[in-house]
This record gives sequence, C-alpha cells and structure tokens, in this order.
Amino acid sequence: MHSQTLLIDADDTLWENNIYFERAIARFISFLNHHEFSAEQVREVLNDVERECIVTHGYGLHSFAHALVRTFERLSSGPVTPELQEQVRSFANSIENHTIEFLPEVPATLEYLRQRHRLILVTKGAPAEQMGKVERSGVSQYFESTEVVAEKSAEVYGRIVEQFSLHRESTWMVGNSPKSDINPALAAGLHAIFVPHGDTWILEHEELNPAPPNQNLLIVGSFAELREHF
Repeated sequence: MHSQTLLIDADDTLWENNIYFERAIARFISFLNHHEFSAEQVREVLNDVERECIVTHGYGLHSFAHALVRTFERLSSGPVTPELQEQVRSFANSIENHTIEFLPEVPATLEYLRQRHRLILVTKGAPAEQMGKVERSGVSQYFESTEVVAEKSAEVYGRIVEQFSLHRESTWMVGNSPKSDINPALAAGLHAIFVPHGDTWILEHEELNPAPPNQNLLIVGSFAELREHF
C-alpha cells in the first residue's frame, strides 16, 4: 500500500480507559445504595446527567466528578453534606494518573505502522488529562503530532485535514467510537477503520454509517490487525 495518513484515537483504541470509569461508577452506585431505584435505573440517571455536564464542563474527570455529585444530589434521600460530596468526588479522583494498560500488541503495531505511514494522534477530552496519558504511555515517539480536541466532528476533521495538508483519499480515521471516530470522519470525506471495544462508553454508542461512494469503512477485530491491511 502506498503511504497513507492514519489519524488514530487513543482512549479504548490504544489503551484501556472506560473500564476505570465503569469501576468508579460501580463503587458510586454501591455507595449510594438506593432503596427504590435499581442499579440500572441509577445508571440511566447518571447517563442523562453526564450528557448535561458535557455541555457545561466538556469531557474528562472534572466533568465526570460533577456528574457523580449531581446524580447523588438528585437521588439521595437525605441531606448531601460537604463530606458526602467529597466522598463521591473521590470515586472520580481515583481514576487520575492510573497506569496505562495497552490493548494487545499496540506498541509493536504502532512501530510497524510509523515506518510505512504518517501517524497523527487525535484524541478528545481535557488537554492536561489527555496529554498526561500520552506522556505516561510513551507513544508520542510514533506520531508526527498529538491533537487534543474538545469534540470530534466533521468540521474538526476538516480542520485537521487543512492543518496538516492531508489528502482525503489517503487519510483514515482509526478508532473504537462510531459517534466520535467513524461517522464524523466519513462525513468529512475520510476513510475510517472501526476497532470495536467491548467496553466503549455508552454515550459513544451509535449505529455505524455506511461509507459514501469512493470512501472505505474497514472493520477489524483488533488494533494489531491493522498490520494486515497497512
């Protein structure tokens, strides 16, 4: 294959991320110990609150902590003291600076790909948090640049195309999220590679759009499988 440009997602594409949030949520639900709502019902409330917090606080631990506290305040049967709020925030804070857990064969695959293609890391979230994970992971050596964006949209991908003088016919977005990685990239005229992850955040779930004419959508079983195609 001629040299391509691969825009590569980070969280739950290169390394585990959502599993840490799921563990924190499980501890939160246990701590709340609601006597009327089931765990599933509490989670539905939290999902709605997280959507609200994304609008005002963006993505990341700061927003997640706000969502946990706001959900606790909505569902708690008793007064919510500052001590209780701090306890709830601790579930979010426990995620910070966790050890990077790569998905199978990621470093070896990145090393293989960078020798053949142009790699740009494209991740969304709080810049300090995302750059902290990039630094702890050591993956920056494989990438020409790391782009941390507030949201992934067709417009954002278009801006990246212009910023790096990319050719759409040879540029691919690689990621696990239909909502953020695949569908907006296809809408921006890029090719896309879907790498499913069993624990993708529920707010990133969306039906995959078909690839428009003259574009490609590739679905692989793992990130390491990219070596078979590129």
